Formats: sequence, C-alpha cells, structure tokens
Amino acid sequence: MKVVVKSKKKNMPRFNLILEFILYSVCYTAIFLLVEKMFKTFVINDEHKIIYAFLSIVIIYVLDKLVKPILVTIATPITGLTFGLFYFVINSFILWLTDKIMFDKLDFKSLWILFFISIVLSLFNLLIEKLIIEPIVRKASGK
Repeated sequence: MKVVVKSKKKNMPRFNLILEFILYSVCYTAIFLLVEKMFKTFVINDEHKIIYAFLSIVIIYVLDKLVKPILVTIATPITGLTFGLFYFVINSFILWLTDKIMFDKLDFKSLWILFFISIVLSLFNLLIEKLIIEPIVRKASGK
C-alpha cells in the first residue's frame, strides 16, 4: 500500500485516505477521551468509553466528508464576514449532529462545550496536519 498517492489537482501528492482515516481516528479518539477526562464537559457512556469515543470520531469523520462541504458552501458569506470564526459554529453543528446520532452514548452538557471542543479539535487537526501528515508527504514525494 502506498503512503502517498498523486492527487488529480496539479500533480500534488496527498496522504493515502485509509492511512489518513486511521491516523485521525486514533489521534481524535485520544483527544476526545483526554478532553472528557480533564474537563468533565461531556459524558461518554462509562461501560465502553474507548469504543464509543472511536465510534463518535468515525461519525464525525463521515459527517466531515459528507455534510461539512455543503455547510461550508452555504455559509461562505457568513464565514467571510466573521473572518473565519463561523467555521467553529459549523464544527459545533457537526458535533451536535454526532451527539444526536449517538443517542445516550454521548452527551454534551451545553452549546458552549460544543464550541470549545470544536476549537480544540481544530487546533489538534492543525497540529496533526503540520507535524505528522505534511512531513510524511514531503518525505515520500522527495521534496
């Protein structure tokens, strides 16, 4: 399996989608559990915390790929007017949808918690991208 594949856009290399999914899932599950443990801001069912955290991350990943592009396109004017801060509201909405899909297995205590967690996930997304994915792609593409 190749780590880096050529993208259709301008022959730029990109990370293999399966490896990207695994990397993000593992990192986000750990982050999700860490935030839940540190701040007690939301509740994951106690019986199988890791399984429900991983399942919620998979749901977030799927919603990010299917729903978020539509929301970002619709909200582009608002995002522009707020200098990109509305993007955190979109991320909060994705977390809220995940909460509703998971029923009682995941419970966020307030909307502010959703907003806070969306900021934390965005920061960690940036760190994962800059510290892990980009160096692997750069090394594999020979640049």
